[in-house]
Amino acid sequence: MKLSDVKKLHQKKYRTQFGFYLVEGEHLVLELLKVVKKGVENTRGITLYVTSDYESWVKDHCDSSTPFMKVETVSSQQMQQLSDTKSPQGIIARVPLPKMSSGVQQEPQNRTSQANDGNKFIYLYEVQDPGNLGTILRTLAWFGEFTLLLSPNSVDPYNSKVVRASMGAIFHVDMELNVSLDDLASRFERFACLDMSGESITSRSFGDYQCYLFGNEARGVPTDALTSLNANAYTIAGRGDIDSLNLASAVNVCAYELRR
Repeated sequence: MKLSDVKKLHQKKYRTQFGFYLVEGEHLVLELLKVVKKGVENTRGITLYVTSDYESWVKDHCDSSTPFMKVETVSSQQMQQLSDTKSPQGIIARVPLPKMSSGVQQEPQNRTSQANDGNKFIYLYEVQDPGNLGTILRTLAWFGEFTLLLSPNSVDPYNSKVVRASMGAIFHVDMELNVSLDDLASRFERFACLDMSGESITSRSFGDYQCYLFGNEARGVPTDALTSLNANAYTIAGRGDIDSLNLASAVNVCAYELRR
């Protein structure tokens, strides 16, 4: 793949066209190597682009468990062109996108998750902010046993800003894309959502649901959809004068409550 094409992977249409996304920086590449060495992520198709400063690093961290990973040394100027940061560290991985199922719903990237396997499902409706999504991925990876479902028209989780904000958590969370509200209705029986007038999330019943719905940062989940899904409302009690929590903060609090 030409370096000029690798640079294009910062744009969603080219990620879709070529079937790859970029992972930039030493920490993120180390997190990628963790799942590669566990056999979760296939090394076929992964290419590391490194400056000469990272050649010894590659020798130290890439071994017989990464036999199909290619390594290409590039100049500092070429690395600057590949990077979307002002001061690139000198290491970028080009990683195959997880396979799609029927061209719409993405198969869980780390393992097969079913509604009855103990995982809780977190559904994000049209989330737009890359930082929010990255933070949510970190939260779900930290607490474990969550599968993330993203609706159509959500920010691309393989956007470089999301990958960076996730701090590598994107490699550790089961995730499905383009899951519509209609899909939810056919997969799950019980739903919970957040509402200022709902029951407290500290109540025992909050843990009884399969799927938890969180809405767009500005508009939330459509009211008619919540009604159709017969979603039960819960609230995060607060003491201040602020009328709402940031989306990522709300997911953080709920994930903690579900796993404590």
